[in-house]
Amino acid sequence: MDWSDVRVFLAIARSGSLGAAAKQLGVSHPTVGRRLQVLEQSSGQPIFLRTTQGLVLTDSGEKLLSLAQEMEQSALAIERRLAGDSAQPEGVLRISSADWFACYVLAPVLNELGRRYPLIVPEVIAGHRLFDLARRDADIAFRIVPFTEPDIVHRKLTTLSYGLYAAVGSPDPAPQGDGVGLITMSVAQSHYPDVQWLQQRYPLARTVFTSSSRTVQAQMCAQGQGVAVLPRVLGDQLTALRLIDPHEPPPGRDIWMGYHQDMRRMDSLRALADLASSMIGSQEGS
Repeated sequence: MDWSDVRVFLAIARSGSLGAAAKQLGVSHPTVGRRLQVLEQSSGQPIFLRTTQGLVLTDSGEKLLSLAQEMEQSALAIERRLAGDSAQPEGVLRISSADWFACYVLAPVLNELGRRYPLIVPEVIAGHRLFDLARRDADIAFRIVPFTEPDIVHRKLTTLSYGLYAAVGSPDPAPQGDGVGLITMSVAQSHYPDVQWLQQRYPLARTVFTSSSRTVQAQMCAQGQGVAVLPRVLGDQLTALRLIDPHEPPPGRDIWMGYHQDMRRMDSLRALADLASSMIGSQEGS
C-alpha cells in the first residue's frame, strides 16, 4: 500500500462511508470506490464489511488500521518538516482563532505581518473548534483553552479582561436580575466562567439568547435583548454598548498560542508568532 491508498483506507475507516470519505479527501465517490476495490483485490481479502449502518472494518481491516495510522503519522511528520524548512516567509499560513479574537485582537497583528512580509497569505479559520495541529488542520492556533497535546510548542500571550455590557440607553439591571434577559454562550460552552458568573450575579434573570460567537452576542446586546459578558477589547469598541461597572468584574481569560514543534522553522509561522508575542503580549491585563 502506498500513501495514497493508506489515505483512502483511513478516510473510509473513520467516516464509515464512501461518500463521506470522498468529501474528506476532496475526490469523487467513484474514485474512492475504485481505490477500495483495488485495495481489497491486492490484499486478497475483504477489508470492510458492508452493513446497513455503513462500512465496518473486518478483522483483516482492524489489523491494518494501526499500521496505517503509523504510516500516516510518518507522512504527516514529513509534510510538517518540509513546510518548516521553507526558505522564504511566503505562502499560505493557516491560523485558527475565535471570530472576535481575529477581528479585534489579531487583526492589527495580521496587518503588520502583511506590511512586513507581503508574500505571506494569512488564512484565518474562525471558530471554536480545537484543530489538530499535528495533522496541519491549522499551522498555528490562538485560543482560551491551554494546549495539552504532545509535541505542541505553546505559551500564554496575555490575560484579557471581560466586562458586563448593556445597550446604550437601557436601564441598569435590577440587583437580582428580575426581568433581565441574559445573553450567554451556547450550551456547549455553558461551563465558561463568565456564564456561571452572570447567572450567579442575576439569579432571577432569564436566558433570552445564546451563541458560540461573542460577536453575535455583542450585536444582540446592542439591539437591547439583554446584558452580556464580553471581552473588553470587543465591547469597548462598539458605540451601541455601554459598560456596566459591577462591584466585581467578570473573570478574565488567558490567551494561549500554540503550534507543532516540527513547524518551528517555518519562517511565516515564526514571523507571526514573534509579532503576536510582542504586540499582544503587551496587553497583559488589559
